[in-house]
Amino acid sequence: MTKKTIGSVMVVGSGIAGMQSALDLANSGYYVYLLEKSAAIGGMMSELDKTFPTNDCAM
Repeated sequence: MTKKTIGSVMVVGSGIAGMQSALDLANSGYYVYLLEKSAAIGGMMSELDKTFPTNDCAM
């Protein structure tokens, strides 16, 4: 018998850590509210155009 998770949680900030937390919580059965103060998600990662050390484009 599987345990059914009941409830919801709010994740404040939708950077890389916030998005991963929201995905993990949703996969655990919680209803997730993702809150971000800016118009776009991604946090600081969206401001980087090259990723270290491979210098590949992050977009």
